[in-house]
Amino acid sequence: MEELTREYYLSGAGLKPTAELQPLYKKYSAILSEDSLALALEAFKAATPGSEEHRQARILLEWLADSQSGRELAPLDEREIAWETSAMVTLADGTKLQFERTPIEIANSDDRAWRLAIEKARATLIEADLAPLRRERFQRERDIIERLGLAKDYNSTWELLSGISLADLRAQCERFLIDTQAAWDETYPEFVKRVLKIDPKVATRSDALALFRAREFDAAFPGSTMESQVQRQVRDMGVDPIAGGRIRLDTAEREGKRSRAFCAPVRVPEEVYLVLRPHGGQTDWSTFLHELGHALHFAYARPDYPFEYRWLGDNSVTESYAMLFDHHMDDAGWLRRYTELGESNLRNFLRSAGFEELHYIRRYCAKLIYETHLYGGDVRWESLPDLYVQLLTKATNFQYSRSEAFVDVDPHYYSARYLRAWQLQSLLCETLTQRYDEDWWRNPRAGPWLVQSLFSEGQRELAHEQAKRISGRDMSFAPLVRGIEKLLS
Repeated sequence: MEELTREYYLSGAGLKPTAELQPLYKKYSAILSEDSLALALEAFKAATPGSEEHRQARILLEWLADSQSGRELAPLDEREIAWETSAMVTLADGTKLQFERTPIEIANSDDRAWRLAIEKARATLIEADLAPLRRERFQRERDIIERLGLAKDYNSTWELLSGISLADLRAQCERFLIDTQAAWDETYPEFVKRVLKIDPKVATRSDALALFRAREFDAAFPGSTMESQVQRQVRDMGVDPIAGGRIRLDTAEREGKRSRAFCAPVRVPEEVYLVLRPHGGQTDWSTFLHELGHALHFAYARPDYPFEYRWLGDNSVTESYAMLFDHHMDDAGWLRRYTELGESNLRNFLRSAGFEELHYIRRYCAKLIYETHLYGGDVRWESLPDLYVQLLTKATNFQYSRSEAFVDVDPHYYSARYLRAWQLQSLLCETLTQRYDEDWWRNPRAGPWLVQSLFSEGQRELAHEQAKRISGRDMSFAPLVRGIEKLLS
């Protein structure tokens, strides 16, 4: 895992042209053998449900199943990483842009014609090169997992190994989309008209990137002070923001660096990288906070915990810590103390944050529903792009492209982890507020509690188990709806 993660870090940070995965899978082939999988399955079946042995065996079995898939898909993954690092988008006028920079160029442009030109050229390139790679990846992944014979199909296998009910989560997503439809119908045209000055009926995904970049607030979120101010807040909370040097920050612009930020726990808890390619303004602040939440979690995990609890488990948990930190950008007190956002702009910014939050949860609800069909096998592969456009466009009103149907998907139902993280984060924030007041983020007693009660536990617990332990409540979208309504009011 250390060697694999280091390869992903070096390639994602633009320090290597591609990740060399196949030699590592060959080097450690015994770990991923059929005998190893059978041994883990035997341990899982033999362990008493509810015991630590059962918990560890389930987590290890999930990792082995995913790793079996990863080993077979390594050649495709290498090709995809190499393509994304080197691919160039050619516009109709002959202008060339690095593929990984296109989302940044779109988000930072106030020229809609330019945004649409990039979007069109990008879609053409994806249709020709990347989409076929990604489609083959998902086809083969589904076949590989079903071939393991752990359950009747991919979705049932995922539920068995993750401990999460897809049916329950999908029903919650469908309910959320219904419950927030009126609020979305009211706010969507308002923001699109005011910020983008276009007809809401013609807005596309590229317009969404520009809208949520929120350039009108750039002056309040300079890149020069981002790291120092965020680190100051973490110290105010009683925590070392770089964990004694275990967290290494990589936030500079670099050719070949992924446009999407990430945290790479190369050695847990000793060596954790936070990688961000600057976009500018509040986007960078929110992203840096998000990835720092991940980094603090891994860097403060108990070093004496077994591999399964430090490295593996329900990623809804680490995503909830990332969201706990990025949601500082929804907190008026935090914004007053650590940013240059003046009082006159505060209400508009918070309302914009509420609209963005509503958009992203609706978007991910639609993504999960779409992915249950992608992995479920009840829709033909050729029909999935049309279904993707239908579901995502209906949920967000932004016009989506068929080219993204296999690209806008994080493997292994990671959308489910994000959605559960949103739910857990809202309960954690309410619990911290009850314990340490509404400005818990600067209470020197709150940070040590976070480290001891949450971060140190790695991902031993499932998200809903942690919710019960910390708050005594079940996870749901209800607290999120309340928070969004408050921000929009």
